[in-house]
Amino acid sequence: MNIKNFLLALFLLSICFSLTSNAKKSKPIDQKATTETVALFQNLIKLSEKHTLFGHQNATEYGRGWSGDDDRSDVKSVCGSHPAVIGVDVSGLSGRPAEAIENEKARLKKTVVDMYNRGGVTTVAWHFNNPVSEGGFYWKDGVSKPAVKYLIPGGEAHEKYKEILKTIGDWAHSLKGADGKLAPVIFRPYHEFDGGWFWWGKPHCTKEEFVALWQFTVSYLRDSLGVHNFIYAFSPDNKFSTEEEFLERYPGNKWVDMVGMDNYGDMGRDKYDLEGAAKKLKIISDFALKSGKLAAFTETGLESIPNKEWWTGTLLKVMQMHPMNLCYVLVWRNDMRSPTHYYAPVPGHTSVPDFMKFFDDPYSLFLNDLKDIYKK
Repeated sequence: MNIKNFLLALFLLSICFSLTSNAKKSKPIDQKATTETVALFQNLIKLSEKHTLFGHQNATEYGRGWSGDDDRSDVKSVCGSHPAVIGVDVSGLSGRPAEAIENEKARLKKTVVDMYNRGGVTTVAWHFNNPVSEGGFYWKDGVSKPAVKYLIPGGEAHEKYKEILKTIGDWAHSLKGADGKLAPVIFRPYHEFDGGWFWWGKPHCTKEEFVALWQFTVSYLRDSLGVHNFIYAFSPDNKFSTEEEFLERYPGNKWVDMVGMDNYGDMGRDKYDLEGAAKKLKIISDFALKSGKLAAFTETGLESIPNKEWWTGTLLKVMQMHPMNLCYVLVWRNDMRSPTHYYAPVPGHTSVPDFMKFFDDPYSLFLNDLKDIYKK
């Protein structure tokens, strides 16, 4: 080896050592995070060096043609294991009668605690119905109000927002597993904020307003309400092509544990741009590595899965196109009644053989593959 090649190899080795050291030092932004939350954070970083956990939204709550069954998921019916990650949604914890909210808190608690007791991971989305106008969580012209400016400190609905966060905080404090410990969850509010379809989206608030909302939300839950079992995830949609664009509304490293991306458009919904999708994930993974954050493919999927080789020919190919550390990938839900709105296979679906290849690949981890993820 000549001196030029030797120095280049030494330089690359030093970068790898630096990134590895940063990962080992990484910890949640909450200095009072529970032991189990810290362990989950660090184990996800370690696992992401060689693997990605597979996740499915609402996986154990319902599936195609069923709901409320104990220990059931469509994924388990296909491959014999639940997903390693399930997604739930706290949309029902506001804007409803008190009794309905309490019932929803109890239902969601059971779902999360059951997954924790199994040794799996839960990520929490928040399709937050507009608290200052009609219109639900989507933006509806002529109906929706730009609520972000009303919710931040100084806004006319700020106190109302604090009450909503108290409900979420109370729920977080209730998530005690069979071991008596609080189940950690990955909390992912205000996702896909770079689009305009939600009331918190880019056209409906300034960068400063969005950052203020994010920072207050984290601070109030963590510092005022004492929630210490949340990992905070920041996930725009796919409307970026550079790190600068990805970070346009980033609230700062002190306010984020995980960075991710929701991307359906490049994965077959609008077009197949596998190189573009992989490039965006690479941007996220590289930023996470140098910033001591987790990285994830926070939402994706192909509705109805008409491409029977989507699992290995699209999803696995995108995630393995470049060296990347992605702790999980989550596909969207399987509706109970819709004949077309589903994102994971059921027995007999044409994509099952390819899904089994994805399941068997050492890169993908399912619940049966996890061990002591809440222990250091």
